[in-house]
Amino acid sequence: MNKIIPRWEWRTFGQSFLSAEKKIKELGENPRLKQSSEIYILSNKSNDNTKIRDELMDIKTLIRQHEGTKLEQWTVLSKSNFPIHINELALVFKAFGVALPYLEKDEYSYDDYLTKIIADNPELKMVNVQKERHGYLIDDAIVEFADVMFDENKLKTLAVEHTDPKLVVNTVRKLGLEKFENINYIKAMKRTFGLDY
Repeated sequence: MNKIIPRWEWRTFGQSFLSAEKKIKELGENPRLKQSSEIYILSNKSNDNTKIRDELMDIKTLIRQHEGTKLEQWTVLSKSNFPIHINELALVFKAFGVALPYLEKDEYSYDDYLTKIIADNPELKMVNVQKERHGYLIDDAIVEFADVMFDENKLKTLAVEHTDPKLVVNTVRKLGLEKFENINYIKAMKRTFGLDY
């Protein structure tokens, strides 16, 4: 099996990036549009990226920050199908940093997981996230701008990703984005809803 090398990521959020979006369109190749609806689950005790996309419980964790640039490298810990088994729920709650509650069944459907396990936990918050992502290639880096909604909160996001951190930094500078803060999805959502990161 080929080894998967996690990409380094730079991302920022704001209300408007019109000049950057124009530059990405001018310089970018292979445009693609992707729309998705996801449910992120925020935890008071963890900053892991825990979300449901395409009815898969997806967990990513931050491996490291690049010294100096603050770029982040994330990796996938697990992707679980529904109905989700108690063994997989143990991994999910470990990622939440929250004690696994007593479970009456060995597995739970998608709806029961959300309504009977997640919704009633005071240390967890579900956020409905809508994304309209416009992706391009610039100098081999994956570059995107997107319209996102965190529940009813509208934001814009820009991102640059590649396995080579120097290429990410160079692309960020080429687009004139170095003045913006590097913020991942979890940090942006926790700021939006006034939660600690």
